Amino acid sequence: MNFLDIISRKRDGQAHSLAELTEIAQGAASGDVPDYQLSAWLMAAFLNGMNTQETADLTRAMAESGDRVDLTGLEKPWVDKHSTGGVGDKTTLVLLPLLAACGLTVVKMSGRGLGITGGTVDKLESLPGMRLDLSPEEMKEQAARIGLALTGQTPRLAPADKALYALRDVTGTVANIPLITASILSKKIAGGAEVVVLDVKCGTGAFMRSLADANALKASLENVGEAAGLRVRAVVTDMDQPLGGAVGNALEVREAWRVLTPGTKLTPAELRFRGLVLGLASMTLGAAEVSGDPVRALDSGDALEKANDWLRAQGAAPSTLLQNWAAAPVVVPVPSPGGWLARLDARACGEIALDLGAGRRTKEDRIDHRVGLEIHAPVGTKFSAGETFVTVHAADEAAADRAVAVLTTEGEDTAVRWSKRAIATKPMILE
Repeated sequence: MNFLDIISRKRDGQAHSLAELTEIAQGAASGDVPDYQLSAWLMAAFLNGMNTQETADLTRAMAESGDRVDLTGLEKPWVDKHSTGGVGDKTTLVLLPLLAACGLTVVKMSGRGLGITGGTVDKLESLPGMRLDLSPEEMKEQAARIGLALTGQTPRLAPADKALYALRDVTGTVANIPLITASILSKKIAGGAEVVVLDVKCGTGAFMRSLADANALKASLENVGEAAGLRVRAVVTDMDQPLGGAVGNALEVREAWRVLTPGTKLTPAELRFRGLVLGLASMTLGAAEVSGDPVRALDSGDALEKANDWLRAQGAAPSTLLQNWAAAPVVVPVPSPGGWLARLDARACGEIALDLGAGRRTKEDRIDHRVGLEIHAPVGTKFSAGETFVTVHAADEAAADRAVAVLTTEGEDTAVRWSKRAIATKPMILE
């Protein structure tokens, strides 16, 4: 097939056939199609779009461009979860063992963070000994044994996505809903999932800033997922403020285990995070047509037991979580001037965490797992004058001073804004 003809069809706004989309995916995965031609096609697709059937066909072609995890023999349904990324988003760390405790089989590939959005692999790597390079065979064996397995992304699965995403990143074609949809769902199909729950973040700290854009992505993921043979449920959630009370790798792992541990007195920010986890768990159980009580699984300790089994299976010691492991050398409380917290901008908090060393600006940057922010209550909370509203965890005094300066500068477009009167708060689940 002449690839120039494929480019020309999409340039002229025509729909692709399955054969053409398979040619694109296979050519990207094998390297047989040069980058300049793939880049030209990406721009044509970005400008002219793809319909639901085209996107579903591209999704399947990308999933079939490499190995696929065969979960045959494992107890059904086979479930996966994906978030479009946000600041303080450690949902996977609680939701996966909670779903396994409710009787679902959960096999997941997770990625690293880039920019202000943290990656699940980075968070788990803060735990000494945690292994995140499981082969497909090891994932299947572990899932059969404890109902849960998670590993970092492997080049053997959906290699077309890796090649196309790298080009999208440098050709200005990332922000395209069909291409985003195919990228997300192709990895879920390659990973063996039948049921997929998707958390589409919306707000200043998310890729989708407006509710209209987030809803458009949600609809695309649901429609294309169904067309590609998946059972998909998606929800739009708030990312105008960080999720939960921790931003930073070790801090987020600690917070996840606080939420998993029965009897823990949770902060208001942690309770907000717990509410999202329970909502996603209920939605997933409904999609999987499995009866289960996620509240009971959390409160009874069943989810915590499953989480500890998970850590042991992948080389980490749950007892580490009870120790002062990965503590930052400089810890600075930030006092409130008094009043209601009216704004704690997620993007600004992500930038602070990035400056502290909790994230990476390039793929080669090293992460400091110890650093980050500890947020003591969500937007809408009233604080007394002098009461700590955020604690900065830093590697040195200079980094801590920069973070405090951002958090204590007030203004219309600053990271933090205070009000003298009570304010209406935004719900966690928007749609």
